[in-house]
Order: sequence, then structure tokens, then C-alpha cells
Amino acid sequence: MIQTLVLSALLSSAMAAGVGLWRSGNETGGGDRCTCDAFLPSATFPVGELVELEQTAVEISHKLQLEMGKMEEYETKLTEYSEKIVKLAVEIELMEKNTDDYNDADFEEVKVEIKQVEALVKDLLVSINGSTTVFSSLHAQITVMVATLNRLEKTYDKNLVLVTRREYIKLQLQLEECERRHQELFYPNIGSCAHNGIIKVSKPIVSQLNAHLSAGYKYGGWGKDSKPLPDRESMYWYSGYSSGSIVDVRFYTNYKNLILRNHFEHHSLHSSWYGTGNNFIIRDNSLYYQINSPFGLAKLNFTTMKYESRVIARASNKFSYSTYPNQNFDFSADETGLWVTYATEEASGRMVIAKINEASFGVEEEWQTSVYKPGVSNAFMVCGVFYAVRTVDTLTEEIFYKYDTKTKQESYISVVFERFQERYSNLDYNPKDQKLYMYNDGYYVMYHLWFNHTVKATVEPPTFLVT
Repeated sequence: MIQTLVLSALLSSAMAAGVGLWRSGNETGGGDRCTCDAFLPSATFPVGELVELEQTAVEISHKLQLEMGKMEEYETKLTEYSEKIVKLAVEIELMEKNTDDYNDADFEEVKVEIKQVEALVKDLLVSINGSTTVFSSLHAQITVMVATLNRLEKTYDKNLVLVTRREYIKLQLQLEECERRHQELFYPNIGSCAHNGIIKVSKPIVSQLNAHLSAGYKYGGWGKDSKPLPDRESMYWYSGYSSGSIVDVRFYTNYKNLILRNHFEHHSLHSSWYGTGNNFIIRDNSLYYQINSPFGLAKLNFTTMKYESRVIARASNKFSYSTYPNQNFDFSADETGLWVTYATEEASGRMVIAKINEASFGVEEEWQTSVYKPGVSNAFMVCGVFYAVRTVDTLTEEIFYKYDTKTKQESYISVVFERFQERYSNLDYNPKDQKLYMYNDGYYVMYHLWFNHTVKATVEPPTFLVT
């Protein structure tokens, strides 16, 4: 299919340009016959690469269908095992209340049933871990595919690459749906704060290079609205630059259009509203970001185009994150609302957490941490808990510190995760899907998070004790 489309497109281009492709000639056996000399740039346009990509896409699609079938089997098994466990629990309760009605053989029978359920659960966990490995492998393959497509699209006729790009997007959406079902089945309670914090971060999920298709656009951010309007739950946004300025924002109706770079809105900021730094977010269709004149916070509502600014007297512009300059204010949004963090000279560069009243755009309350901002690469909020991240090496980041604003308790932790590229300018959590969104040297990258309320439910098999 790809070969046919490529040939047709090249022939059409050549004819439109007035290239002489047709000639008359005598063939052995008599009679005039039209022959076509198609001077196709086979040595230039990499048809083979597109064919190989198409074959890879078919293989990935097959694997995805298999994994999605397994998801249905897992769901059925979970329901079946849950029913068995409930039945056993009722039976054990009756035995404990009426011990005289049961003999040793009855107890041995229950023990055997319990061991059987334990074995079934362990087998299911092995299968689940196997699916997780497959997902990681598919991510790696798709990442290679999109890198190849980006290179071809920048070098050759974009229309010829578009067909394959659409196939990639279809696969990406299938994988996203399969992972969503996996997430809902085994890691439920999105939006809930009934957990004790982050225990794991997934491998980086790389979407593609930014909408400008330029590795020079290293500054910026991307993600989803953390409090979307009713008709914009699937919307994505992107804002990227070759410098640290904030001058415009693009909006995309869904993930597919983000990948295709088909924005439905493009807002250019008035010159007097320009911002700086990279730690901005979109919440309730409003941009929250840093400004330098005067040094403070800014809010731009894209529904009303109303602009507001605030100054926090104690905040200092002398302390930035370790990766990039001018990252003095960092906006975050979580299940509990809107936050901003900054450092003060009064606290010798240690970070302050501030809760923002969204209606008044004022600070409601502040918490002083002991973490030194220049030693932090980025930070985010989850369920009222502040998480600080630092760089370990060229490929690794570590969530190393957290501060709970509810209890005012701080602690040092270690949750490591991989970086796709060496430097990143924006890292934010979105409570609507419990993902981290990173703008990593111009690439859209995201991560799944796991919280410790999932440990006993989905990782450790249940343990039964019969006495």
C-alpha cells in the first residue's frame, strides 16, 4: 500500500512539473506502443524505510490485539477470584463461630482451597507483569517509529510520510486505550487521595518532537488542562520557544491532533503580557505563569481574555532550578487545587509552598520547606504533598523529598525514573489522569505514577492464615 501511494504521488508530482515521462517506440513484434520511463528518485526517497515501518505497524497492531484480549481475561479472572475469596471468608467466619460443627477434615479442605486461590492469584500476577513488559517493548518500538517519521517528514515530501504517520497515531491511540484499561483495572482510584504517596514512576512515554518540529525549541511545556471546561476534557496544549520567553499557546482537541499538529486555537499574548521561565500550567482554560516586570505571577483567562498579575513580596528572583535559569515561580495543580512554589532570601534559598485562591488569585497559606531550590531540578504537587526532584546522572532523575502540607511533615524518599533527553524545562502532574508531563529538550514526554494504595491490591498476593 505504501509503495503504491509513494509511486502515485511521485508520478503526479513529476507530471505536474512538466517532466516528459512518455515516449513512443517500436517493440519487437511490430506496432507502436507507449512505454513509460518513470525517473523515480528511488535512491533519494527511502521507500524501503516506509515499507519496513508499515510491517512493524502490522506486528505492533497484532500484539496490541493480543494484549487487549488478555485484559478481558484478567478482568474475568479477577471477578472469579474475588468471589472465591468472599466465599472462603464467609466459610471461615462460620467455622470460627461454630467450631464444634466442623472436624479436622473440614479445616484441611478449607486450607487446600485457600492454597489453590493463592496459586491462582500468583499466576495472574505473573501474567500481569508479562503484559507490563510487552507495553514497555511496544513503547520502545513506537518511539523508534515516530523518530524515523519525524526525520523523514523534515527531509522529504510530508504528504508521502503522512499515511505512515496516521498508522502510527492509530497504534498510539490503541496502545493508550490498552494502557488506560490496564490502569483502570489494576491501578484504580484516579482522583482519590486515599494513598500515602508515590512508589513508582513508569518509563518515559515519548510522543514526538514539538509542534515546530525543531530541536531548538528547548523551552516550554505541554500537557492537559487540570480543570478542563466541560467540552475540553480531551484537549492538549503546547507552548514552546527557542528562548525562555512565553509569548503564545496552542490548543489541540485531542491527542491525535496534537500529534498531527492540527491546533484549533492559537493565542498570541499581548507584548505587555509576555512571561518568562518554563513552569507554567493551564487550569480552567487559564494560563498561570511567571512575569518579570514586575516580578510576580500572572493569569490569563482564554475564555474572557482577562489578564491579572500579583506580586509576592518575599519571593526572590535569585534562586532557580538547577537545569534552567529564570524558573523562580513554579505553578502546580493537584486534586486539592492550585499551588505555586518559590524560594526566598529570608530562608536562604529554601523553597516555600503557597496555596492560591483561584477566584481572587491571591495566596491563602504558605509552608516553609528545608529543601534548597538550586539543588532541585523541578517539583510538583500531588494531593497536597510537595515532591522535589533532582538529577542523578545524564539519564536519571530522582524524587528525593516530600512535604505534606496537611501534617507539615517532611521526609526524604527515593523514587528514580528515566529521562528521555538530557535536560527538561517543565515537569507537572495532572490529577485527571495521574500522569507526569515533561517537556524534555523539545520532546513531549509523559509518565504514569503508582501510589502505595495499589501495593496490596495489585502487587502482593493475599495471605490467608487458618489456625
